[in-house]
Amino acid sequence: FDVGDEDERPGRRRRILQQAGEHETMEEMPEAIENLEDLKGHSISEWVTMIGPRLEIKNRFKQFLRTYEDDKGASVYREKMRQMCEANKQSLIVDYNGLAAEQSVIAYFLPEAPKEMLSIFNEAAREVVLSLFPNYHRVASEIHVRISELPLLEEIRSLRQLHLNQLIRTCGVVTSHTGVLPQLSLIKFDCLKCGNVIGPLAQAQGKEVKPSSCPECQSYGPFDVNMEQTVYRNYQRITIQESPGKVAAGRLPRQKDAILLGDLVDICKPGHEIELTGIYTNSFDGSLNTINGFPVFSTVVEANYIVVKEDKEAVERLTEDDVKEIKALSKEDNIGERVMASIAPSIYGHDNIKRAIALSLFSGVPKNPGKKHKVRGDINILLCGDPGTAKSQFLKYVTKVAQRPVFTTGQGASAVGLTAYVQKHPVTREWTLEAGALVLADQGVCLIDEFDKMNDADRTSIHEAMEQQTISISKAGIVASLQARCAIIAAANPIGGRYDPSLTFAENVDLTEPILSRFDVLCVVRDTVDPVIDERMARFVTGSHMRHHPANASHPTEDQDTVSGPKPVPQTLLKKYIMYARTTVLPKLHYVDQDKIAALYAELRRESMATGSIPITVRHIESMIRLAEAHARLHLRDHVREDDINIAIRIMLESFIDTQKFSVMKNMRHTFAKYLSYKKDNNELLMFILKQLAKDQVVYSRSRFGDDLQNVEIPVDELEEKARQINIHNLQPFYESDLFIQNRFIHDKKEKSTDCDSALIPLL
Repeated sequence: FDVGDEDERPGRRRRILQQAGEHETMEEMPEAIENLEDLKGHSISEWVTMIGPRLEIKNRFKQFLRTYEDDKGASVYREKMRQMCEANKQSLIVDYNGLAAEQSVIAYFLPEAPKEMLSIFNEAAREVVLSLFPNYHRVASEIHVRISELPLLEEIRSLRQLHLNQLIRTCGVVTSHTGVLPQLSLIKFDCLKCGNVIGPLAQAQGKEVKPSSCPECQSYGPFDVNMEQTVYRNYQRITIQESPGKVAAGRLPRQKDAILLGDLVDICKPGHEIELTGIYTNSFDGSLNTINGFPVFSTVVEANYIVVKEDKEAVERLTEDDVKEIKALSKEDNIGERVMASIAPSIYGHDNIKRAIALSLFSGVPKNPGKKHKVRGDINILLCGDPGTAKSQFLKYVTKVAQRPVFTTGQGASAVGLTAYVQKHPVTREWTLEAGALVLADQGVCLIDEFDKMNDADRTSIHEAMEQQTISISKAGIVASLQARCAIIAAANPIGGRYDPSLTFAENVDLTEPILSRFDVLCVVRDTVDPVIDERMARFVTGSHMRHHPANASHPTEDQDTVSGPKPVPQTLLKKYIMYARTTVLPKLHYVDQDKIAALYAELRRESMATGSIPITVRHIESMIRLAEAHARLHLRDHVREDDINIAIRIMLESFIDTQKFSVMKNMRHTFAKYLSYKKDNNELLMFILKQLAKDQVVYSRSRFGDDLQNVEIPVDELEEKARQINIHNLQPFYESDLFIQNRFIHDKKEKSTDCDSALIPLL
């Protein structure tokens, strides 16, 4: 070969090597993916695991985090990342709707291949966070992207094979949860033959990862887990159950297990209602195969994002128009009467029960002075009376209006079903805590029908829940105290079926004094015979059936005999009004007439001891304060005024007097007349007096002449004299009122003379 060839060879070699190196780097660099949605025949899960699409998705998501702005032009996720780092957290919440608006292809891939996409998102988010805060890796080694506001909300009972390995969003009530356990995340092994450390290996959720052989000595084991260098993560398993209000009639509520990892653990407790976004996966369960005899997989939700549905978040969802409408409604003069007329509008009468339920729905203000002694704010009510007086209908109505209602019956409820119980988990075989009805109704209302049918042992189990609003458990090595901050509205039947007015309340109902003293308001429902009221009730019921017949749904008929009075608030607006008042209004007690409350309490104690009825305790003072706060809340007031206290005293006295013997009741009404007549409709008082005068006339005529009068004449003098005794001097508005006309009285205006021969003629 030539010498010249030798001279040229080194340069030629360099050029060849350089070209080969460029070719190799070109092969290593993935080609740019411009059309990401073109899958080229692959499935989405396969496509997003390839190097090119994976890099493109990562770059697009990083660009989205850096550039997404709100309406005011401020960077949304830059601010969220700053807040996350200030709080030393690991979770970055990304709104799915914003992602879909900016990066529609990525948003389309996410629900179909959530595991692969979320791992890409986590890498991208970590890089963006470290570019802003370079030393944050010392605080958190991983950043988790949490997807919020996924558009479709699935019910637990509607989850099927179609949803497997997809991102879903469901809701339910947490019924049980395990303790927080360490789970292997990145595992390292020690080779026992040569001592080499193998790993790290990423531990999958469903199966155990083990090395096949040692790369140092090529042996096939044995291998031991290196406990020191292995990385762990938090692990917790919860069970969510369908919300009681969403279960269809005749169906049992279904439940589903969910796995919480990392910083999601302990974010919710039994009794919380949550919205869960996660990956619906299946796992092999040997016990199911043994039971069924063929391969069956158990399903579980790997949680990605959890929202605890508190009332505050519900208030945040109220629009500005809703808030304006609520505030405008609160400024009306007769808002109290309108709200009470809206409680169970399909039930006729029972104004005292409707008033008590309305105040219980608004509730008082809970207090915790010095974080040592809790004073409840919820108002407990007991309805007791004759059958057929709509007691159960009132409870059923409350389930439609109240926040987090739980309905149960005394016969079908046990002590552990109402409070909490401990059971073994079917798979892990460890003891877990299950929530009962009172815990599930936390921050809501628990409704107990047939309260008198409960066993005494079961009834005593709710003593702590009714006053301290906690439930203490000490079973199977689990010592816990659960929150049960709920109002209790119970309905009971008297002994023998009907209420006997010649006996006291305690003698009529088979309930002990400790549990009776825990109810703030006792409502006695009497089924009395009154021809006028009975006729009006019959008209109301028949008119209601005619109006609400399915055939008249499109053409509702007007009822000519509807009860006149304040216009009811629409039920949807009423729910928003109650929700807004409970969460934003906290009335304070200022300038309360303490002397009046003290004098009333002393007088009530004396009357209670004299009559031998329900004992009056300090709890009744707290009940008055709670009722006053609830009345102030109903008007959206920040301070409790004098009229709130007076209304609360009136309700308390009505509750106390109604529980007395009939022989004592009249004298007691006379004793406390100044309290009972406060802000009571004068027309109702005058109508009561007028009916008493008419009844006296009928009784006198029957005993004197032996026959019943068709028309009863009552001189105006008698009525006016009775009215002056209760400080009512002008009766003209009463004669012109709808109440006077509906009770079929006529005011006969004749020539007035000194003997006052005007007459009031009721047409009976």
